[in-house]
Amino acid sequence: MHLSRISAALRRVLTIIASASVLLTTLASADDAPRTAAGKPDLNGVWQVLNRANFNLEPHGPKAALAMREGPVVPVPAKELVALGAVGAVPAGLGVVDGGAIPYTDAARQQRDENAANWLTRDPEIKCYLPGVPRATYMPFPFQIYHNQDVLVFSYEYAGAVRNIALSDPGPAPIDSWMGQSWAEWDGDTLVVHTEGLNGQSWLDRAGNFASAGAKITERFTRTSAHTLHYEVTIEDSSVYQRPWKMSMPLYKRVGRDDQLLQFNCVEFVEELMYGHLRKEPLD
Repeated sequence: MHLSRISAALRRVLTIIASASVLLTTLASADDAPRTAAGKPDLNGVWQVLNRANFNLEPHGPKAALAMREGPVVPVPAKELVALGAVGAVPAGLGVVDGGAIPYTDAARQQRDENAANWLTRDPEIKCYLPGVPRATYMPFPFQIYHNQDVLVFSYEYAGAVRNIALSDPGPAPIDSWMGQSWAEWDGDTLVVHTEGLNGQSWLDRAGNFASAGAKITERFTRTSAHTLHYEVTIEDSSVYQRPWKMSMPLYKRVGRDDQLLQFNCVEFVEELMYGHLRKEPLD
């Protein structure tokens, strides 16, 4: 048999073996995941996404920068980003929205596009404001879940954000805030977290996608193996969307020395951006 045919046949066999291995691992792993003393899945640990959702929740191709300007022939990066080169570029993403596109109303879609065109001055992430829900979960920073029968806390590396999550419905939020008010319940082996009372100032990603202060966020965390969670979010907001919509993605557990949060208290990092113009002699 010709060598190329042997190689092709071998690749097919290896692909079948690998697929079978993944299937068997998936079927067995959910039952192998640790549980708490109460019998519920143990979600304790440091988790992180491995996707491009924070760039854009919808499917997108790569481009030179998040902020562009007209060039002699084609658009080029905004002058503030030129020196970043490839570091300031946008990598392609498969998207995490069920159905591909967020079902905006016409007016809200125009607002999203305007947000994207003014990303440099409007994205709250640039100014180190708290990321809001659900964006805090899929930023390129880890977060930690602490829980037992009496306590549920989410701690985020970005900006030191924290969510103390009630274990029963506390009623309407007394005040709107960046991270909102959350409470949780178990649906079988799935942890369901309900969030309202958001201030409507946070974005959902760097592409200008957004929700209003009236948004209702429902997150579902399902343990799928010793090292993975299935994360699903439903967003309801009739003032912005034509209908409720959903996104989903896997979360991966950090292990070894990576199983910890470091500090990224970015408030001090943006002082020059926000207040530098107030210097007696502003820097060039």
